[in-house]
Amino acid sequence: MAEKILVTGGAGYIGSHTSVVLQEAGYEVLIIDNLSNARAEVIDRIAEITGKKPDFTQLDLCNSEDLHAFFDRHPDIAGAIHFAAHKSVNESSRFPLKYYHNNLAGTINLLQAMERANCHNLVFSSSCTVYGQPDQLPVSEEAPLKKAFSPYGNTKRMCEEIIRDQAEANSLQAIALRYFNPIGAHESARIGELPLGVPNNLVPYLTQTAAGKRESLKVFGQDYSTHDGTGIRDYIHVTDLAEAHLKAIKRLLKKENKASAEVFNLGTGTGYSVMDIIRTFEKVTGVRVKHEITDRRAGDIEKVWADPGKANQELGWKARFGLDDMLRSAWKWEQSLKE
Repeated sequence: MAEKILVTGGAGYIGSHTSVVLQEAGYEVLIIDNLSNARAEVIDRIAEITGKKPDFTQLDLCNSEDLHAFFDRHPDIAGAIHFAAHKSVNESSRFPLKYYHNNLAGTINLLQAMERANCHNLVFSSSCTVYGQPDQLPVSEEAPLKKAFSPYGNTKRMCEEIIRDQAEANSLQAIALRYFNPIGAHESARIGELPLGVPNNLVPYLTQTAAGKRESLKVFGQDYSTHDGTGIRDYIHVTDLAEAHLKAIKRLLKKENKASAEVFNLGTGTGYSVMDIIRTFEKVTGVRVKHEITDRRAGDIEKVWADPGKANQELGWKARFGLDDMLRSAWKWEQSLKE
């Protein structure tokens, strides 16, 4: 019997790519998603890629009664990968209570349901936002967790603390993956980043602008202390990210983790500015992107990129794709949406 892995938020961007690699590795995937920022058709697209449709339940983690009933129906879940959360830095600054309620309550409910069901392995989708603006770059897991620049970042830090406390008090074994900026799409162009409404992330806004769906790409701030004045991030291909989640859940299932709660940075170790992204996209696609400079955006930090050394050594994971590949795959995905 294949081991069952629960993927919360599995119809979303990173969750769907992770569900694909889990199925390709032989796991039975159970997906929970409330479809607040995803489409049910993604489940069929996962099936197109892998040849097997994952078990899907539309469910909100904030509804603890429904969540407990789900675990009662699936008593043999070996582990969970927890993506489900609101994720916009900018929106969280405008609606903090929405983010604290959804992200914290959902995580607490999941931990309670897992404890009741004797499910002890959890991989948590965390974020580099827990570091705030680091004092040193690249940032390693040893860096202090500073005051978050946004309520979203704060929910990730608080969820990590809740998970760590539960792991110390209980039999929970957990890995928090602090990843940087996922972009790109599956090589099949059957799944990719497709937020509902106006995108909050750079690359889908960029590709939609290039495709003529948006009038102009807004560049938030050109007065940062960087080589061209625009913010710098570490961009990572979503397929690389999905592979890291596979390695993390395997580490827990094989009991290879060295502590009850571990953390790993996931990034390439290279930072690119917003203008670097625009220029590289134009270079690899031959498509010009109309853009305009506007004011800085609330919650955005100046620059950050990862030291991925610990993940390279401990998880045996390393990012394979470069920026050209990431942007080329994102454009291929955008073009597929016309079909």
